[in-house]
Amino acid sequence: MCGILAVLGCSDDSQAKRVRVLELSRRLRHRGPDWSGIYQNGFNYLAHQRLAIIDPDSGDQPLFNEDKSIVVTVNGEIYNHEELRKGLKNHKFHTGSDCDVIAHLYEEHGENFVDMLDGIFSFVLLDTRDNSFMVARDAVGVTSLYIGWGLDGSLWVSSEMKGLHEDCEHFEAFPPGHLYSSKSGGGFKQWYNPPWFNESVPSTPYEPLAIRSAFEDAVIKRLMTDVPFGVLLSGGLDSSLVASITARHLAGTKAAKRWGPQLHSFCVGLEGSPDLKAGKEVAEYLGTVHHEFHFTVQDGIDAIEDVIYHVETYDVTTIRASTPMFLMSRKIKSLGVKMVLSGEGSDEIFGGYLYFHKAPNKQEFHQETCRKIKALHKYDCLRANKATSAFGLEARVPFLDKEFINTAMSLDPESKMIKPEEGRIEKWVLRRAFDDEERPYLPKHILYRQKEQFSDGVGYSWIDGLKAHAAENVNDKMMSNAAFIFPHNTPLTKEAYYYRMIFERFFPQNSARLTVPGGATVACSTAKAVEWDASWSNNMDPSGRAAIGVHLSAYDGSKVALPLPTPHKAIDDIPMMMGQEVVIQT
Repeated sequence: MCGILAVLGCSDDSQAKRVRVLELSRRLRHRGPDWSGIYQNGFNYLAHQRLAIIDPDSGDQPLFNEDKSIVVTVNGEIYNHEELRKGLKNHKFHTGSDCDVIAHLYEEHGENFVDMLDGIFSFVLLDTRDNSFMVARDAVGVTSLYIGWGLDGSLWVSSEMKGLHEDCEHFEAFPPGHLYSSKSGGGFKQWYNPPWFNESVPSTPYEPLAIRSAFEDAVIKRLMTDVPFGVLLSGGLDSSLVASITARHLAGTKAAKRWGPQLHSFCVGLEGSPDLKAGKEVAEYLGTVHHEFHFTVQDGIDAIEDVIYHVETYDVTTIRASTPMFLMSRKIKSLGVKMVLSGEGSDEIFGGYLYFHKAPNKQEFHQETCRKIKALHKYDCLRANKATSAFGLEARVPFLDKEFINTAMSLDPESKMIKPEEGRIEKWVLRRAFDDEERPYLPKHILYRQKEQFSDGVGYSWIDGLKAHAAENVNDKMMSNAAFIFPHNTPLTKEAYYYRMIFERFFPQNSARLTVPGGATVACSTAKAVEWDASWSNNMDPSGRAAIGVHLSAYDGSKVALPLPTPHKAIDDIPMMMGQEVVIQT
């Protein structure tokens, strides 16, 4: 992932302004440590911090068309760039970068080319011929992007909030699947509007091989790389399928010819955690070179402030899950790896979270999956993007491939419904699609392993330790005044209050706090789905273990004492491991 920053239509073209833009761009250098670039045309500035994945030798940015009248700064990967180049035969490309097609597509099609891009992206395009510009973000918001407005009439765009929050009067998250155009008076236009977006119930019959084929295609296209890469492997269904498909199809790719045919896999967890055990087993089954990273509760607590600064949220479940991913990303990058494939998005598409067990009917089930996908940019996409890019590591998410989403979301949701009496657990349609007796993708017990949210799977005592630490730093009196101190998204727990204090120190603007979602949730549900079970209203916690009556190691949040971590019966054998150093086993 790269970092982009643009200031458009400002009132200052002085050297001091250029220096300020460079200073702000440097705040994004962790996203792109390989090279920096800046372009100025009058009162417009485009800056870029590059993480070189495709064409490391010549793909520096900003990028241009032939006569350099069109300028682009972009963060992302365009997987169909070779196909798009074939349709641009009259154009001359300056680089081999996959993003080089954007300026030329604009020349041919104007602003209507965005849906032609198959990939993940955020970009700013400046047309110096008439001083117009456009900004666009990918379909579901895999790449992060913010937009802001200055008092001088300027428009600001940045990959992260820290690039603009001090210089804008107002700023917000740029909506996924939209573009912003100066030609249309500076308004947003939705370019991504698939059939499932209106939330009407689809009726396509379930065909296992159609799901299998669509997902294999999504993984294979993401093997496009000129640098070393690997897969995140927690041992859960989603990451294991990504690893299995990658291992099957790696041989014969350009990446294999350059870096070798053996896949590297990575897993993180507390000593003895469910993910470490399952990840190792899957790695041995697939024959990957497996790297196992251990962290302690104290290691995670020590990193919380850095995590909140980089991930730019105070959402509890996002911080819980981002911290292990943040620690793991640093270790992965130290091994020379610059890109990883990950399993985000499956639970939203297939209703994999444990609370989906209580969906009352297929309409409610489908509408909840639609709401979850639309909100991904605020949660898992934000985590996967920013926790990895904090150390110049790129995460690719094949489950969020546009074509795969369309295929999976066109299914009659009756086939996705969880029916234990029929042997159908969560994500049954995905599991069944890859249940191949002749050439198994995974061991049966891994293929049918119960869903573990990432913040749970790294070790149940991780969340208990966070709650205990928060209780040491937030007292009852502070909580009694919470609604006055934080009237918007008032924290309801000491853990939430603790994260909010840290966030407000880094990002004190009202616009910043408005970028973070709020509302009631249980096991990562939306507020609407909380209505499915009356008992959940007394157990508001985003952990999967809050799904009482569903998770095998469920806990009743109303009975968990905050001052001390109280391990559940099911995790008595997992040591707390406080104060030990991080160790790497390769």
